[in-house]
Amino acid sequence: MPNINEIATYAQDNAQKLGIQKFDIYGSTVDETSVQVDQGEPKQVKASNRSGVTVRVWNEDNTIGITSTTDVDPKGLELALKTAYEASFFGVKENVPDFSPEATVPLANTLNEKAPQAPVSELIEKLLVAEKELLAAHPAIKGVPYNGLAQRDIDRFYLNSQGALRTESVSLSSVYLYSKTEEEGKKPRSAGAYRINRSLENLDINGCIQETAEKTISHLNYDKIKTGKYRVIFSPEAFLSLLGAFSNLFNAQNILDKQSLSTPDDLGKQIASPLLSVYDDALHPANIGAESFDGEGTPTRQIRLIENGILTGFLHSAGTAKRLNTQPTGNASIGAKVSVSPNFYHVFASGNSEEKFSLETADNVILIDDLHALHAGVKSLQGSFSLPFDGWLINKGVKTSIESATVAGDFLELLKSIIYVEPEVALTPGGVAPKIWVEELSITGE
Repeated sequence: MPNINEIATYAQDNAQKLGIQKFDIYGSTVDETSVQVDQGEPKQVKASNRSGVTVRVWNEDNTIGITSTTDVDPKGLELALKTAYEASFFGVKENVPDFSPEATVPLANTLNEKAPQAPVSELIEKLLVAEKELLAAHPAIKGVPYNGLAQRDIDRFYLNSQGALRTESVSLSSVYLYSKTEEEGKKPRSAGAYRINRSLENLDINGCIQETAEKTISHLNYDKIKTGKYRVIFSPEAFLSLLGAFSNLFNAQNILDKQSLSTPDDLGKQIASPLLSVYDDALHPANIGAESFDGEGTPTRQIRLIENGILTGFLHSAGTAKRLNTQPTGNASIGAKVSVSPNFYHVFASGNSEEKFSLETADNVILIDDLHALHAGVKSLQGSFSLPFDGWLINKGVKTSIESATVAGDFLELLKSIIYVEPEVALTPGGVAPKIWVEELSITGE
């Protein structure tokens, strides 16, 4: 792929040739290698180099045309600009997207951290060792059906006809392990863990093996649970997956489309327990895959969504910010239309809880480790959910795995029913969060 400055030059030259005054381009290249293993043998090796750009062109009537291409040589860019220009005459007339007012604001820190890529043989070797150690951790663990070790280099850029020019590069390595048990007369049990780092060298594969083994073994002695109301503790990952399922709460595009649990008038209202604060923080130190600008070239930043239980902010693109008379937040992606999404959640305890809770002393509480079937069990516009989960019944520190059960409730009521937010946070794929204690939720057992 040509470098950013070459692409900018091609774009300017071709736009001039075609008489195009206003355009922008967002593009990325991902160079990825990933491996999977099965019972001591390599199962799959994948290597890919994906690149693509999205080109937006505005015509003299200020309507917009959009096209995507993987061809970024001068000829490819000329064709993309031409196609987008032709499409612009069929573009929307209302709420036409525009350049972000912050696309040329200097970035506080651009990311340029590439790590050397390891050979495929090393990836396979490390993953085979991880599988072997997991299988040796307990006689009941008979397989690691889902596993993966991947490394990727990502280059991103944004440029527009008003002189914006941004670029950044980052390397990521990740490992995923998910083991399964088989015991005579018992149901198979399974559990998984995940780790991510900037380089393979610093990736905590041993921690991933240990967590997977401990979780899997803790599910071996399982029991049925009675249906009823229970005090529930969400693991960091479980809480963030639920928060993500109801992210329309903060999404300005959803709010303007009336597809949200919030309205613009809800800012400043108490929507959760005063113990809870939620930020969207793309540049959080723990965010390994941090991005310093979004698809519109807007710098990313820390956005306070919930502060002490009060709804304090929404996630914006340049278009939603203009319509709601505020600033874009660096959460836009451009495609056939502009969409808004969270970058990296940071959930933490605000203020001191009068009462401290502990799993060592708690009686008859349920710890939910992982929620399933979020695509089917969440009614995001009604606020309700009913989801199967993996977890444990805990009595004074003694964990008994739950054979199978479903948790149900209303998300906004859940937020108000939070009685304790633990001080320690953990890193998950979607952000950092602590364990969250909820007064009472309905659990349906067998």
